[in-house]
Amino acid sequence: MYERILISGASIAGPALAFWLARYGFRPTVVELAPRLREGGNGVDVRAQAVEVAERMGIMPRIRAAAADVIGMSFVNAADRSVARIDMQAIQRKQAGGEVEIMRGDLAAILYDVTKNDVEYVLGDSIRTLEQADDGVMVCFERGPSRRFDLVIGADGVHSTVRHLTFGPESQFIRYMGHYFAFANADPALGEDRWVTAYNEPGKMAGVYRSGNHAGAKANFIFRRREPLSYDHRDMEQQKRLLSEAFAGVPWQVPELLAGALADPDFYFDALSQVRMPSWSSGRVALVGDAAYCASPVSGAGAMLALTGAYRLAGELSAAAGDHRAAFRRYEEGHRKIVERMQQVGPNVRLVVPKNRIGVWARNTITRSPLLESMAGMERIVSPGRIAPLPDFEAGSPVLAVKGPGPASPQASPSRYRCGSRA
Repeated sequence: MYERILISGASIAGPALAFWLARYGFRPTVVELAPRLREGGNGVDVRAQAVEVAERMGIMPRIRAAAADVIGMSFVNAADRSVARIDMQAIQRKQAGGEVEIMRGDLAAILYDVTKNDVEYVLGDSIRTLEQADDGVMVCFERGPSRRFDLVIGADGVHSTVRHLTFGPESQFIRYMGHYFAFANADPALGEDRWVTAYNEPGKMAGVYRSGNHAGAKANFIFRRREPLSYDHRDMEQQKRLLSEAFAGVPWQVPELLAGALADPDFYFDALSQVRMPSWSSGRVALVGDAAYCASPVSGAGAMLALTGAYRLAGELSAAAGDHRAAFRRYEEGHRKIVERMQQVGPNVRLVVPKNRIGVWARNTITRSPLLESMAGMERIVSPGRIAPLPDFEAGSPVLAVKGPGPASPQASPSRYRCGSRA
């Protein structure tokens, strides 16, 4: 039997998993490196089966109330005149998908709020080492004392520590997609209210994201690069220099956007990448969300895969009633087809960042024609909802693994257990 489950990461997949585990009677603990919940981030889509998961959680009304309310994308020239627009809300209404765009930080705050009374959160700490045994996993933390858990789940993003400790270096699993992106706070006066205003140079895009439900704005940058850059993903100052070099001399409002981004303590920079793994579990450790199957930030599928993956993983652990190996296997069997589809389907980055000026002209022409709506419709035809319905783990007889909180699993005392060095 497993009862105490450690989850690494408090963004979307981690708290969503903790919600369902607590509902099924488990005792989840969420550890998060950041000293506070991260409020920043870009817009994410709650769509397709994620809407159904959110409705089962009872949080869909709150998600709709906090919606970003962005109409679409407006492409402008250097003189700030609109040359093409994509009305995404109109497309969504025609497709009747019920999806909602919400700021990542707002969704994370909702998930935390509905779990904080039933889940132990440990902020400002991270996993240093994992040592698996037949009856559990001994976890050494960077700051807190070592503790024993029955299972450990990595929900800690593309650069997952749990994945590195359990499966090996991330270079084995990261697929670089030829672009880098960054986002940060921006002056709202630089963009049009309720629109993403974007300016293109060949191979580059700079934009302003103006949510209708937020006073602030976000700057977005994407640039092409054939070969990956060599840098430390924890060194923010180095990342800011790379972004400044990539957009040096670019006109429009880019100098102002760069100045604001470089001054933002929540500045974020990374490669557009996918995570592809042959297996999402090893022994008593498993992965969920971007740590296991990031579809890339431009796919629009990150939040959807995180919410549905967390739902399936928790449900299978409950249904397996103590057999974590069977639960991990069924979770992967049920979720992998959706992941593979989403890693192939989604907005093509070349639509947002054309390679050359001919590509910019072609993109602008397409956005002014009915072809774009047809392309959006094709994506829904192959969406996860057409693959298989979500299982109802609570239907019929109870499937709870534990009826209520039981005695805590034994914790290792630092005086009895010496943490080893990081692998």
